[in-house]
Parts: sequence; C-alpha cells; structure tokens
Amino acid sequence: MSKELTRTTNPLAEMLEWLDLAGPRGRKGVGLAPYVRVEDFVEDGSYVLRAEVPGLDPDEDVEVTVQGDVLTISGERREEKKDRNHQEFHYGSFRRSVTLPPGADADAVEASYTDGVLEVKVPIAEEQAGARTVPVTRS
Repeated sequence: MSKELTRTTNPLAEMLEWLDLAGPRGRKGVGLAPYVRVEDFVEDGSYVLRAEVPGLDPDEDVEVTVQGDVLTISGERREEKKDRNHQEFHYGSFRRSVTLPPGADADAVEASYTDGVLEVKVPIAEEQAGARTVPVTRS
C-alpha cells in the first residue's frame, strides 16, 4: 500500500523550479534545460523515488548521492543521432534533489535501473512519535 507524502514547501525553490521548467516555449525536454521527471511515494515502509532517465548508462551517466536528509540524482545525457545526410546532438547535465522524509535511513539506500527508469528505495523507521510538550520550569 502506498501513501502520498506531505512536504513543507519552500516558495523560493518552487519559483526557481517553475522558472526553469516552464520558461519560454516550454523549454523542458527540448535540450535547453535537461529535465528528469520524477515521482515519489511511500510504499511498504520505504520511501521510493522513480526517475525517467531513458537511454542513459547507469554505470557511466548517473550518480545517486545522499547528504544529510537530501537525496540527489545527477547525471549527463549525451546522445548522437546520425543518418545519411543528417546529424543531431542532444546533451546536457541534470540534477534533481528531494528532501527525505523523517525517519529515512540514509545509510540503507538502494538504487536499481530497469527499462529507462531509475528507482531509489530508502527504508523508513517506524512512524515517529508525535510532538510532545516539554514542561518549562522556573528557576
């Protein structure tokens, strides 16, 4: 069973993402702003992130890193198409970062690549206890 994640949002980060992905003439996916579509959810006690990276070699072109509570997928797309009278290049670097949910075990991250989809799984500890009130004592 999967459930939707709730995140605190950063208005500045959302604005920068909007500017980068929804710029003039919808730049995403046309080679001007390399774009990687991702989906994330919690399923069976793990945080799961899936990224569409077709045509990439996961050993050569993709890197998955975790620093603190931030998971980052980065890489470089290099594609060349040639036929008799035409040659085309598509290339560029990409980077997507997400904040891991509370309780995520950053030391147990697993990543796999199948049919152009990179899947990263991060185990999540049992649900964290809710907020508690701390008594304030007088001196």
